[in-house]
Amino acid sequence: MACENPYLQIDRLMVGDIYTAREVMDNLIVLCDELGSRFAGTPEERKAAEFIAETFKRYGLNDVRLEPYTYAGWSRGAATLEVVEPMPKSLPCISLPYCPAAEVTAELVSVGYGSPAEFEKLGDQMHGRVVMANSASPHHLGRWVHRKEKFERAVLGGASAFIFVSESPGVGPETGSLQNDKPAPIPGISVCYEDGLFLKRLIERNGRVVLRLRTTDVNEPRTSWNVVADLPGSEHPEQMVILGCHYDGHDISQGAVDPASGMVVVMEAARVLAAHARDALKRTVRFIGFGTEEIGLIGSYRYVDAHEDELDNVRFVLNLDAAGGGSRKGLMLHHCSEVEEFFKQAAKEMAAEMPLGHKMHPYSDHYPFFVKGVPCASMGDPDSPPKGRGFGHTAYDTLDKVELAKLREASAVAARVALRVANADDFPARRRQAEEVEQIIATDPDLEGVRVARELAQRRGV
Repeated sequence: MACENPYLQIDRLMVGDIYTAREVMDNLIVLCDELGSRFAGTPEERKAAEFIAETFKRYGLNDVRLEPYTYAGWSRGAATLEVVEPMPKSLPCISLPYCPAAEVTAELVSVGYGSPAEFEKLGDQMHGRVVMANSASPHHLGRWVHRKEKFERAVLGGASAFIFVSESPGVGPETGSLQNDKPAPIPGISVCYEDGLFLKRLIERNGRVVLRLRTTDVNEPRTSWNVVADLPGSEHPEQMVILGCHYDGHDISQGAVDPASGMVVVMEAARVLAAHARDALKRTVRFIGFGTEEIGLIGSYRYVDAHEDELDNVRFVLNLDAAGGGSRKGLMLHHCSEVEEFFKQAAKEMAAEMPLGHKMHPYSDHYPFFVKGVPCASMGDPDSPPKGRGFGHTAYDTLDKVELAKLREASAVAARVALRVANADDFPARRRQAEEVEQIIATDPDLEGVRVARELAQRRGV
């Protein structure tokens, strides 16, 4: 049976506009082909922030601004990796963001996929050695084991350096930061899939493998920006829905899928809501381009700190990181089961494939809002099993990997969801108390990485 859609006319205007325009792809071309990686601290990062702000103004949004903040910056230097024993050989590598300048000569040990059990099994063998972990997650574990968790377990085990091995052949090294907003305690580098297997074979055949690695990176303070714009509501403008995504990428890649496909979805949702739903909105929809996510969610952490007095009025945050990629355009709810029925009803009204599920991780811009108790979700496929990044965080995350149809699909879902959340008189979400959030962090298996990071910070007195 068909479900009555109270926003049918607005939906038709917005969806029709999205599917008959190329604006979303044109914006992606600017971000990727003209502005490159938009990595933190580069001129292209600032140009990207300005481009997003100028576009929001052109779409007619209100109070468009760049909100600056300071952070611990990082610049890549040359990195080298040499096999000392059992044979002399040089291997190409890259350092990972927040890597310090260092030189280490030590024996190599492998921790496989870097699961908690594999680290526990290796135990004291890590001490003083170079620890190598594959970027993939073990299938039997049932959750994603993030690079930071693997790195921090290596540090806790007394490692002298860390090697991150790309899980995909033919894409080169996979990048990603070692720490959040601070220099790493030990150097960390990345090598390609093929060289990782070579090193693994050396260990299996010879037992003892000694490496020398050298990094020359620079850690120094910098400034970045969150881009913020509003579409005010007519009845309760102080209450808001937030659609957000980070715009910064990694310096070795365009970051087309991750994150730029999601950033342009935020921009496209802003365009069609401003054009077709401005007068219908009861509450404000805020659009945010977060800075410096790739090196520790810094922009979103700075945002929630700066806007603490507004958080009680934030109904819902939808994180659109990489939302224009190939996955289904569903909602992954972050421990807010009370809104599930609301979104099931919305999906029926929208006659859209919008699968719902409960899944989260602490490695994107929804997490600082979650820590503050704000109801939030990410766009993606809640039924997808844990998997790697594919081209993500490599030199091959380029514009050609993004399909216009997927950008349109994500934009339509984001705009229509924002309209319904902004206008619902009885939206059931509530802000959690700090004690409730801490209980979730202490017990959710998918937040194991947070607990490891806290243990490391406690040991180091940070």
